[in-house]
Amino acid sequence: MADRMRNGTGAPVTLVTGGSSGIGLEAVRRLLEAGHMVAMTGRDEKKLAAAVEELEAGEHVLALPGDAADWAAVSHAVAETVRVFGRLDNAVANAGFAVPGSVETADPDDMRAMVLTNVLGPTLLVKAALPELRRTQGRIVLVGSVAGFKNTAGNLYSVTKWAVTALAENTRMLVTGEGVGVTLLAPGRVLTPFWDDRPGGAAAAGPMLTPDQIADAIVWAVSQPEGVDVNTLVIRPIGQPN
Repeated sequence: MADRMRNGTGAPVTLVTGGSSGIGLEAVRRLLEAGHMVAMTGRDEKKLAAAVEELEAGEHVLALPGDAADWAAVSHAVAETVRVFGRLDNAVANAGFAVPGSVETADPDDMRAMVLTNVLGPTLLVKAALPELRRTQGRIVLVGSVAGFKNTAGNLYSVTKWAVTALAENTRMLVTGEGVGVTLLAPGRVLTPFWDDRPGGAAAAGPMLTPDQIADAIVWAVSQPEGVDVNTLVIRPIGQPN
């Protein structure tokens, strides 16, 4: 019971996967600024701890190390969020990554890891979070990609994001009658470490959004009034044609 007193003010509680860097970290930061209590997950425990230290949010933030594609870790993250903060109002499935190469050239083990993180990961979060979100009439945000709407030759990352696009709609159909909202957020090019291994890096790719701009969209999505469900947000930088 003492842990639950962290949220004695009744602030909204949000869980963000992949919260230790990039869009995830900025989403945590923006949510904290908006008055949320935030639980954040990440595979790298040291990196996650460093992110929490950087945020300087005290008992308003909870670090939960674990793999987004591991059911035990995901279900524990949801349970621990509720134990510590007393409830769960929003679940943000942000964890994901891309591997270099195409379906022809990429390493099969790398491809497997990407599919598990990008597709199974958000699915597991939906499964784990839904019982709590039904209680709070909460919201799910799935971070997809423009790549989930536009095909690219041989791009398995794009395939995984098409799967997230489908997951968002079939989850919405499953839970909208129970008062749970579902938003697919599909960014275009965003200036994150995603580009570090690409030829020429971010500079060669073209105009970029910043992680905080996507984080602002996440906060906006979960801040909609009761009865309003924003289902799909596609956000590109001006100058990105595809």
